[in-house]
Amino acid sequence: MEGALLLLYILSLTILFAFGLHGLVMIYYYHKTAGTVRNNPPQQLPDELPVVTVQLPMYNEVYVVERLVSAVCDIRYPKDKLEIQVLDDSTDETVEVTRRLVEEYAAQGFDIKHIHRIDRTGYKAGALKHGLAMARGEFVAIFDADFVPKPDFLEMTVPHFQNDNVGMVQTRWEHLNEDYSFLTRAQALALDGHFVIEQQVRNKAGFFINFNGTAGIWRKKTIEDAGNWHSDTLAEDLDLSYRAQLKGWKFVFLNDVTSPAELPADINALKTQQFRWTKGAVETAKKLLPAVWKSDMPFKVKMECTVHLTSNIVFPFIIMVAMLNVPLVIIKNNVAGYDAYFTLMSVFVLASISTFLFYLYAQKAIHLDWQRRLMLFPVFMAGSMGFAVNNSKAVFEALTGKKSEFKRTPKYKIVTNNDDWKKKKYVQRKIGGGVIIELLFTLYFIGGIATSAMYLEIAAIPFQLMFLTGFGTVGGLSLRHALSRT
Repeated sequence: MEGALLLLYILSLTILFAFGLHGLVMIYYYHKTAGTVRNNPPQQLPDELPVVTVQLPMYNEVYVVERLVSAVCDIRYPKDKLEIQVLDDSTDETVEVTRRLVEEYAAQGFDIKHIHRIDRTGYKAGALKHGLAMARGEFVAIFDADFVPKPDFLEMTVPHFQNDNVGMVQTRWEHLNEDYSFLTRAQALALDGHFVIEQQVRNKAGFFINFNGTAGIWRKKTIEDAGNWHSDTLAEDLDLSYRAQLKGWKFVFLNDVTSPAELPADINALKTQQFRWTKGAVETAKKLLPAVWKSDMPFKVKMECTVHLTSNIVFPFIIMVAMLNVPLVIIKNNVAGYDAYFTLMSVFVLASISTFLFYLYAQKAIHLDWQRRLMLFPVFMAGSMGFAVNNSKAVFEALTGKKSEFKRTPKYKIVTNNDDWKKKKYVQRKIGGGVIIELLFTLYFIGGIATSAMYLEIAAIPFQLMFLTGFGTVGGLSLRHALSRT
């Protein structure tokens, strides 16, 4: 039994180690591609401006719809070349608020349409496909309801399409409410790592990148050529991105062009978002990895695609490592013959160093106060572990083929520290079973730390403290935010 537990623990650590070291691969390509400019686009719009359709998919977004529509109508582009589709699947007062807004802007000469579906067939993918069928634009920009696009968005993105091979241009997300709380600061740290390192490096190195579901613009022909929007995964953006690139279309990521957005201030809203992203990515991996490996792409591109699509499988192994950590402390101190194995496991600390360097380079690239921001890294790491219960459920559902509803992330128009979301609609009040498990893990690691202290296993305590902090913070905040009304 002891040997089996140790083998399972080492297997889990090996998988975490392999994905953790991928951060070093990204850093290697970050340096290798420094100064590389892909596609070398013209800096100005073409003389003959193309028609652009801006799609705004939404579902019950009463707090932010006015901000979004206003920002889109402020984009600098001739009115006769700009079509705005408000793809409204709402079932509450958002419908009437949106209809009024559309009428006001239409009266000002904007080609803006309120497209309200009675049912949510296909969810977001279905709404985008429905709108695309009647879109008059040669290019299609997409913004989720929590975004506030800048006036120069089209001026900075449309020129790239003068290269006929370019099918999509993605901008970097910026954060409207990064300093609202520890929760929003941790999210900003994670997203900056994804965009500044993963998206930028993959794009420069010739690997696949993904449309992030918003703040990007597509060539309409690319969407149609790739088979249009599909709703068989919860990551319709990732799915279409891979299908388009497998068709040979080139994508462009613009690290220096940003689109501001609101980060979830409520941890249960964040859990909903993370569940959808995690499950959707694994569903896409199941759907498209066979096509990736059957393609004639270089081996290194296939490997990077595989890591990209499967990285979320780490979450069940985080749970496994957490569960086995305490029993193995007891085994080490009561069963002879395993000391060498425990000494060997210290090498897995390298994975944590790799992850730290990954986020260090991301913060250093875009923030002058990057040292201050990196002080949050231990909290971020603990929080990532704390989300393992929520995201492991998503992984298992995807692997077993269980389908679920596309649950959008609620937005509350939280920008300044004085803004409050607790009394607003859409707040999730239900306390799920995952929260109970997270709190039980918290108690488990209180006992684990006591056990390690009893055996003087000092080296085990920092990791157990991280698990304790992660599960305790995520579980505690989930409970607090569900019950909080003031």
